[in-house]
Amino acid sequence: MPDEKKSEEKKLKPCCACPETRKPRDECILLKGEENCKELIEAHKDCMRKAGFKV
Repeated sequence: MPDEKKSEEKKLKPCCACPETRKPRDECILLKGEENCKELIEAHKDCMRKAGFKV
């Protein structure tokens, strides 16, 4: 079973990774502008890196 989980993680697409940080980041950018959301952007990048993506 652990092997199945690894293969599922590798199949994860960037669009589906880190929804818990992506949604607040996107909402902040829409409402306040990118320059006012640096912390949320960095949190999402950190999450993406932890998920194995090169950001």
